[in-house]
Amino acid sequence: MSTDTTASVSTHILDTSIGRPAEGVAISLAARAGSDADWVALGGSATDADGRCKDLPALPEGTTHVRLDFETEAYFVKKSANQQAESQQDAPANRDSGAFFPEVAITFAVVPGEHYHVPLLLNPFGYSVYRGS
Repeated sequence: MSTDTTASVSTHILDTSIGRPAEGVAISLAARAGSDADWVALGGSATDADGRCKDLPALPEGTTHVRLDFETEAYFVKKSANQQAESQQDAPANRDSGAFFPEVAITFAVVPGEHYHVPLLLNPFGYSVYRGS
């Protein structure tokens, strides 16, 4: 929750290739106070069945920049393995079981008192983000 002296952050992930939330994606949060300051790792969590990460750590007072790191490779490897196990076709897979984007790092500026919801729209070969509400 944001206060007058801090900002707050939330996120969720939608796998646009299947039109469903991306469950089990590890997310880490880092912050810094100023463009020249070092990043401080604050911790992280993973997305739930709704693709939401509801328990990200609070931002420290003085935070001006935030970085969300999404570990997407493990999600796509697991998804690919599940699809292959469910498939009854003998046709070869279109791609390997890795991920084109093994991680996605989103960095953005914040101001105290504001809440920032930053959704990630993800597919095997692309992604986009935006400031939600």
